[in-house]
Amino acid sequence: MFAHGTWSGYKSNASSLPQLTPVQVLKLKQLTMLTLAEANKILPYDVLMHELDVVNVRELEDFLINECMYVGIVRGKLDQQRRCFEVQFAAGRDLRPGQLGNMIHTLSDWLGTSDNLLITIQEKIKWADTMSELDKKHKKENEDRLEEAKNVLSLKADFDFQGHGLFAEPGGVMDFDQDRRSKRRRHPMG
Repeated sequence: MFAHGTWSGYKSNASSLPQLTPVQVLKLKQLTMLTLAEANKILPYDVLMHELDVVNVRELEDFLINECMYVGIVRGKLDQQRRCFEVQFAAGRDLRPGQLGNMIHTLSDWLGTSDNLLITIQEKIKWADTMSELDKKHKKENEDRLEEAKNVLSLKADFDFQGHGLFAEPGGVMDFDQDRRSKRRRHPMG
């Protein structure tokens, strides 16, 4: 009973089983709650009250809160409006006879999915590393071109400043308008 039985299973066979103490009854009701939560994620209050042999909603909610949620065997939400318990987490129970094959199949599927996910993640990491290297290479090329352009402009500016540009005078830069004005002042009549 305590390995994989339920309270309703005990009640239907109570005549052939030893009488349970109050602590054992509580334990079997908690295990019943785990069995129900394992099968369904939405548990109507009516089903819970019948399976747990509870007479009213107040008693059911007290049991769910104090004996299940606070103990940590289930987590969920009590929905009084819809009269149900929404299971978010339930602790596991011992496997019932015949469940081992299903458990192995479920774990094998999980392992396959995990392996595929790992391969996908490794591929994404490799792609991200490649893109990062390409980005670094592109950035370095742009920085090198920028530095080369700065050097060319700097050399050209130095060359032009020294008066060796295409339109420069041999002695340096000369302002033609300024030269004409100075000649006019020397020869006011001419």
